Amino acid sequence: MTAGRGYYQEWGKPAQELNPGDVVNIPPEVKHWHGAAPDSWFAHLAVEVPAEGASNEWLEAVSDEDYNKLRK
Repeated sequence: MTAGRGYYQEWGKPAQELNPGDVVNIPPEVKHWHGAAPDSWFAHLAVEVPAEGASNEWLEAVSDEDYNKLRK
């Protein structure tokens, strides 16, 4: 992450807070979301390593109920 404050969460696991300088390595096929904290903005760089047979699929949005559980 480059600036602001945000969160990363893998499906079925607790959300982890992200701050400038944090790096998250996301293996292929891991359902997750990432974005700004409720009281902040969020800037990040994403690097995708091409893999044969792999694809990127956007899934459902994070529910307001789940998002509002995050620390503000």
